[in-house]
Amino acid sequence: MSARSKLVLGVSVAAALAACSTTAVQETRSPQAQKELDKALAGRVAGKPVSCLPSYRANDMQIIDDWTILFRDGRTVYVQNPRGGCPGIGIRRNVLVTRLFGTNQLCSGDISHLLDPTSGIQGGACVFSEFVPYTKPAG
Repeated sequence: MSARSKLVLGVSVAAALAACSTTAVQETRSPQAQKELDKALAGRVAGKPVSCLPSYRANDMQIIDDWTILFRDGRTVYVQNPRGGCPGIGIRRNVLVTRLFGTNQLCSGDISHLLDPTSGIQGGACVFSEFVPYTKPAG
């Protein structure tokens, strides 16, 4: 193997390892985003995380920031904190594109992509984690 081939192989392996890094990215929420989240969850109590939303309708989604997306289903608000965040969604210029195959459920592990609707350019991707349901206590 030539020195050039070894260098290309070494750089490729290093890039692949860097892409697979498990280092947690620190979530930072602006005071405005925290206020918006607090308002959306006011009077609600967190339940046990679920793997899938019972139903998914894009118009029932609320973007808080790059780390938090809310989904409403009747009286329940589901909080989604994508694995590693969803860089670029918080600026609210991009839209989240989700392709569902044979179902109307959005589940943990599903991958959604960001799209700039003005330019048509696809951006990053978001990998969903479990959804935490928030409901108002019976009373």
